[in-house]
Amino acid sequence: MKPGSAAGTLTVVATSLGNAADLSPRAAAVLREADVVVAEDTRSARQLLAGVGAGAGQRVLSCFDANESARAAEIAELLAGGARVALISEAGTPLVSDPGYRVVAAAIAAGARVVPVPGPSALLAALVAAGLPTDKFLFLGFPPRKPGPRRRLFDSVRALPFTLVFYESPLRAGATLADLAETLGAGRRACLARELTKPHEEIVRDELGALAARYATDRPLGEVTLVVAGAAEGDADEALDDAALVERARALIAAGTSTRDAADSLAATTGRPRREVYKLITSARGSGAE
Repeated sequence: MKPGSAAGTLTVVATSLGNAADLSPRAAAVLREADVVVAEDTRSARQLLAGVGAGAGQRVLSCFDANESARAAEIAELLAGGARVALISEAGTPLVSDPGYRVVAAAIAAGARVVPVPGPSALLAALVAAGLPTDKFLFLGFPPRKPGPRRRLFDSVRALPFTLVFYESPLRAGATLADLAETLGAGRRACLARELTKPHEEIVRDELGALAARYATDRPLGEVTLVVAGAAEGDADEALDDAALVERARALIAAGTSTRDAADSLAATTGRPRREVYKLITSARGSGAE
């Protein structure tokens, strides 16, 4: 940061999923006033900016998976110079299975203020429309593409009493539903939501087996969010042996769960002491048995 200069502000702005009327007045104002807008796709970002009345010469930087690390450093320099930077994703809330985490981390490290402007999110929109419990839920982003790792992930959360939420490509929705039905049980309640807030929005609620059968050949169109009921009381596998417990912990950690949170979840679903579960997991990781 230059001597005597104040750090700028990074504003993380949620934009509409498809219905332009869902963009908040506050979000529109932030986008108009930003010195720099950071976006996944610069073309659609410029269309959005034109729609809110931003100046044609406003600076727009691309930020996607392949360039985010380098772009984060560049944005940190802009913030150190006092710039007002707005971060958006292609649709919905940035960072939620979208780029932006590295940018936010770099902004914090640079001493900049990070301000969230909340708004549309496919995760929350699907969750509240699914008709499943919302008091406790676990968001797992996009499942692995390959069947083996995908089934291992699903098996690791099979006994969790939390509603599960996933994003999925329409190309893999049928296969993912089939794996969910196989590992969690065909009778478990679930919901497939697609094209949320758009003219062809569809929210289908049924058992996993029925959804898997429907979408085995009928590929859904558009972005897909899956919401799956958690394990019912009594479904927890209290007889889980040490090796199986470590395997489930490994899958949770690979999906982004911390060791402590994995231990908490597995202790809750198996009834085993949390300290015992945590020690078992850390011992296995320390020995390389991951």
